[in-house]
Parts: sequence; C-alpha cells; structure tokens
Amino acid sequence: MKGVVLAGGTGSRLSPLTRVTNKHLLPIHNRPMVYYPIQTLVNAGIEEILLVTGGSNAGDFLRLLGNGRDFGLRHLNYTYQEGNGGIAEALGLAEFFAAGQPICVILGDNVIENNIRRAVENFRKEKNGAKILLKEVEDAQRFGVAEVRNGRVLNIEEKPQIPRSNFAVTGIYLYDSTVFEKIKRLKPSGRAELEITDVNNFYIQEGQLTYEMLDGWWTDAGTFESLLRANNLVAQTGANKLNQQAVARESGR
Repeated sequence: MKGVVLAGGTGSRLSPLTRVTNKHLLPIHNRPMVYYPIQTLVNAGIEEILLVTGGSNAGDFLRLLGNGRDFGLRHLNYTYQEGNGGIAEALGLAEFFAAGQPICVILGDNVIENNIRRAVENFRKEKNGAKILLKEVEDAQRFGVAEVRNGRVLNIEEKPQIPRSNFAVTGIYLYDSTVFEKIKRLKPSGRAELEITDVNNFYIQEGQLTYEMLDGWWTDAGTFESLLRANNLVAQTGANKLNQQAVARESGR
C-alpha cells in the first residue's frame, strides 16, 4: 500500500499567517504541521509516500522534507496541484504514483493521537472498495458527516447545517485503484471544487465502503481554533508520555 499526503489549498481560514507560507508548514508544538500526517503513514507501515502540494510556497516543502530522512524514508515523492480545485482533484494527481495499488490518503492538516495500522491492515484484507475513519465530535457541522445504521454508512453529507449524526469523517481514507475512475466522473460542487465526499458516496452506492472508529483524539488544524487545539493536544500528549516514562524509570529502580 502507498500513502498520499494532501497538502495544497490556500489556507484562507488561517490568513494572515498563510499570506507568507503554506498552512501545512505552520508549527504545531515543536514540529511543522506536515510532519504529523507523514508520521501517521510511516507508523502504519507505509513507506512509499507522495506529497501533493501547490501555491507559491511549494518549494519550501522540498527544503524542509528532502527525501524524508527525518522519517526513516529512503525517498519521498512530490507533485504539484495547479489552482485550487479541491481535495479530490488533488488526489487525482496521485494516479501515476499509485500504479494500480491501494492507497492510504491523509489530509495534511490532520493530527491524531494513536496509530491507524489496524485499519490499514484490515483494508488490506478487504482488498476492494474503500474504508473511512470516523470520529464522534461535538461540532460535526464543520466536517463531512456520516449517517451510520446497523454497521453501515448510508450517506455522507458535506458540512451539513443540521447533521444527521455526530460522526465526522476524518481526513483519512483508504481506497482501491478504482478511486481514480470515480474522480474522473465527478462534477464541480457549488464551491467549484471536486469533493472527496462525492467520491465516498460513489463507493457507498456500490456497497463498497466500510468504516472504523478512530481511536484516541483527532483534530484538524485548518482554523485558528483547531490549530490551537492541535498545539495543546500535542503538547499535552508529549508531556504525558514524558511523565509515563519518568514513572516507569522510577518503578524500575
């Protein structure tokens, strides 16, 4: 399985910070934001990774990440999205890279506490279709929202004013190779973008979409509120881990 990190977009909700840099290069605690999704893929055992970016600061990713040495990678791939045609359009640029293999896609502003290795392994066993990771949240109207019944996803609605559930679709998706054919069938939404929610609904219509609940905390970092939350969660988690290590050392004396 190959991994794709989507790190394009204008980041307009984080202006004026994003007037001078790509939002995925902003810091979260002690590392740039883009480090977290890449590390999520590496922790899941995925070593072939493509970074999709865009805008006037794309070269900064290469200067920052190089060939991925900080993550133990031998090579890191890059491609460039012209304009701002949406998440699904950005993913479509990965077709050459995927080369018919299944892919794990993660949005570049997603930060999670734990590991997605189990979901990745489960999807490998399923072989076909798609899998999404859900998380119960209090502000579901900010996200794509999944209507779930009897263990099945019936529908996904993008940023609904009145959500049918509190199950947010996190920015982590697992797809088989038919995802690129589905992207080519998309029509622009009212936002003039190709929506990843429409891709997921294609899989639902085919009866080929499964889901798992994400363990541990999760947040995006695309607004000032969520960027602050991401910083606090990462800092707190790091402090907790240091405390746990200290307790373990003390108990081992």
